[in-house]
Amino acid sequence: MRPPIKKTSYGRGQGVEVSVKEEGFHGSYFEAKVVSYLDNGLYIVQYQTLLEDDESKFLTETVYPKELRPLPPAIPVRRFSVKQKVDVFDKDGWWVGVITRKDGPDGYFVYFWTTDEEIAYPSSLLRVHQDWINGKWVLPKKARS
Repeated sequence: MRPPIKKTSYGRGQGVEVSVKEEGFHGSYFEAKVVSYLDNGLYIVQYQTLLEDDESKFLTETVYPKELRPLPPAIPVRRFSVKQKVDVFDKDGWWVGVITRKDGPDGYFVYFWTTDEEIAYPSSLLRVHQDWINGKWVLPKKARS
């Protein structure tokens, strides 16, 4: 028998990441702050990098708890390795990919299976990928091939 899934609650003002499941956004996380918790179990969040259509203020949205996770802890890395699963900061959010090869002294090519693209990035835009599982941060066992 599996242990029960631990639910996480988030407080007003807490930094979170929102997983977006819409077409073209699979495998992405966007930083936000919790604005409020609604009686129906949903959260209102305000993104920290996404703007309203008129670009006058940050986008505010109502989301399900399963779409939220706390901000991941920073893991210092001197260098990344080929086949390592990483998050890349691009287009205002974090996108999950796998390092395919080195690019010069401080860059890496990253493959994104959701879009079948391989793109070069400086290491400053990469972080170690972590999964939020049952209330804990977990490092992936191995990258997808």
